[in-house]
Order: sequence, then structure tokens, then C-alpha cells
Amino acid sequence: MSFVENLYLEVMGKRKFVIDLGSEKIEVEGHQHKNVAIKYLMKRRRSLLMTRDKDKVEKLYDAVPKTISIIGGHVTKTYKVNWEREGTTEFEGSRFVFTLAELENPIHEIAC
Repeated sequence: MSFVENLYLEVMGKRKFVIDLGSEKIEVEGHQHKNVAIKYLMKRRRSLLMTRDKDKVEKLYDAVPKTISIIGGHVTKTYKVNWEREGTTEFEGSRFVFTLAELENPIHEIAC
């Protein structure tokens, strides 16, 4: 991140977003769509890592979102989440690794 982008984020206030998981919607605040998604998914990952009961871990892992939509004031961005039990590429050996791939949204919402 360049100095100008970093400065812009510090000056820019947090905006309201809605995380749409399909089964539930969560209102949050953040700066950018992708950062909001990453923060939420890291909380889910932390829950998996800190849980000791293997049955509960399996239940939580089965419930992790495969797609996540971040709804902003004007634009909705949807991401495909690829979860791995153990990292095989960039984070080899790490547990419960995820990667995000932005999906094309043909419809952009405009708030009135």
C-alpha cells in the first residue's frame, strides 16, 4: 500500500456495510469491501483455531461461508471463499487457510 493510499484510509471515515452470508445479514463498519470481508473471515478462522473439541471444529468448518457479499452504499461486491484445512500454496502448513476471489456483479445497486 502506498503512502498516499495509507493517508487516504486514515483520513477517510468508516462506512457502513452489510455482510450477506445468504442465511444471515450482519451490519458492520469498515473502509473497503474486501477489508470488511477479510476481517469477518479472520474472526471465523480464529474460532476454528481456538476450539479444542474436534466435533465442534467439524461443525464450524462445515458452516464456514463459501461465498460472501459485502453490500455498501452504492456497490455490492461478492467474493468466492476457498477454504483449506491446511495451506498448500502460499501459506503451506497453516491451518484453516482461506483465499478470496472477487466474482463479477452484473448489477450495481444505487442507494436513493
